[in-house]
Amino acid sequence: MYKDNISTQDVIGTPICNLSFDEQIKAIVTWAKKYQSKIVCVANVHMLIEAQQNSDFANLLRHADLVTPDGIPLVWMLKLMGTKRAERVAGMDIFLATCEQASQAQISIFLLGSTPDILEKIDRRLATEFPQLKIAGRNSPAFGPLDANADTNISRIINSSGAGIVFVALGCPKQELWMAQHQAKIQAVMIGVGAVFPVYAGVLKHAPKSMRAAGFEWLFRLMQEPRRLWKRYAQTIPIFIWLALKQLVTTKSIEKI
Repeated sequence: MYKDNISTQDVIGTPICNLSFDEQIKAIVTWAKKYQSKIVCVANVHMLIEAQQNSDFANLLRHADLVTPDGIPLVWMLKLMGTKRAERVAGMDIFLATCEQASQAQISIFLLGSTPDILEKIDRRLATEFPQLKIAGRNSPAFGPLDANADTNISRIINSSGAGIVFVALGCPKQELWMAQHQAKIQAVMIGVGAVFPVYAGVLKHAPKSMRAAGFEWLFRLMQEPRRLWKRYAQTIPIFIWLALKQLVTTKSIEKI
């Protein structure tokens, strides 16, 4: 399947991009240079199960401009479905690579979400690691639904800032819903990055590379935030395994016909 030259592979009902990491980052930067209003969803098991249980959310993902395979299980599925070159395109890696290329291409970024303290820490670290990167602005909206006036004000602030990329950290599925609601209203590439903000700020630890490669980043995160995450993982991982196996068996059966 192709959308805007983005090749995808269906994984339990969601079209996941099966291009290489570099190709996906290139698409984001190309859109940003033109101030195109695009939605980038960084998908993991939780997001795909959310789509299974919510038809509106599933439709949102099907119409997103780019859905990247963040979780290693999604990469495994892509490979088992025939995309041998499938790579993990995770939120933190997208954040770092996009900031690097944005600084080189003189594309400014906007940080939306999390807390003022975390945004301040991100700002300071970005200034050190990417001194040429322009941070057009940052905003930490109040917890809970925004009223119409506050929402309109945020859109105005982002557009007037001149940012070509907006990193949105409101948590799944809130950030994806927010991006969908603001497509065409905000003239920039919106990327849902979830927990990237507190990790980059140093509030949460990043899983060791070996655990990320082995597919155990979820366990590392669970150890850091057991109260918040145990129920999510208990409810989503078994369902994903069942649906993934079902899809693989069905696909193999069709291939034999």
